[in-house]
Amino acid sequence: MSRLFEALQRSEGEGFSIEFPPADAATNELLKAAGPEVGSEQTPPDALQQFAASVAENAQPGVVAQFAPLGLDVPPESRLVALTDKESLPAEKFRFLSVRLRQLRQARPLKKLLITSTVPEEGKSLVSANLAITLARKKPQSVLLLEGDLRRPVLAREFGVSTPTGLSEWLQSRPTQLPVIYNLQQAGLCFLPAGHPPHNPLELMQSGRLSELFESLTESFDWIVIDSPPILPLGDTSVWTRLAEGVLLVVREGITQRQQLKRGLEALDRSKLLGTVLNDCSNVDRDNYYQRYGPAAQPKGAA
Repeated sequence: MSRLFEALQRSEGEGFSIEFPPADAATNELLKAAGPEVGSEQTPPDALQQFAASVAENAQPGVVAQFAPLGLDVPPESRLVALTDKESLPAEKFRFLSVRLRQLRQARPLKKLLITSTVPEEGKSLVSANLAITLARKKPQSVLLLEGDLRRPVLAREFGVSTPTGLSEWLQSRPTQLPVIYNLQQAGLCFLPAGHPPHNPLELMQSGRLSELFESLTESFDWIVIDSPPILPLGDTSVWTRLAEGVLLVVREGITQRQQLKRGLEALDRSKLLGTVLNDCSNVDRDNYYQRYGPAAQPKGAA
């Protein structure tokens, strides 16, 4: 991340907008697709083991199909380009990012991937959803998109589904119950929504049940993409970071401020930080390149 810090130092005294050059981490890519203690009660190990065994018996391509189907009604204004505009430049950038992630995990464990940002409105939820959809296209891999932002969940709305029960309700439920995971057939992945915002999200996440659930989910899916809350000023992301194996930090041109980004980087476990994703960049030169060399430029009948 040295080049990123150099940019921060050069921007001393500058205001709201900072231009971020590419970071040294392999996963830093330009994306233009998106523009925001309870008790000690534990889940019985046998219940979670039965859950994991049930999923394992139906490994892909059946792992997604075994969950309750949930139809999508993606709104026209949706920016899920990996689903609605597959041949666009933003969708191509998500494909490139997914390839780089697959390359990275040839050298290190990388199944549980955390997507976060320093502050709200930087596009981390849309990056999470588009990346999960893209990863799910490589069969027979199974992908779970987990909405970890219990305070301000937005993914159900982006997919055009009514706000379903999810992780929040499970964390508050009886120990014998298991979380409701939905099969988003049109997207080719599984979805564990946040559910309805609780009044004590951090306490729920620290109850111990979350880590047990993650052990079971890790055995069942090839990728778990976690849409985490922003780093600042909440403590929720620290819980998710402990469970994840890699972290992508989303920054947004014109939104992310120098001091916010610096504080966010300091709060993260640097050993897990894979790189940054620059969102909503104003550089349109690559658009012209893609128009000339992308799928849309191929003449009819071309091989």
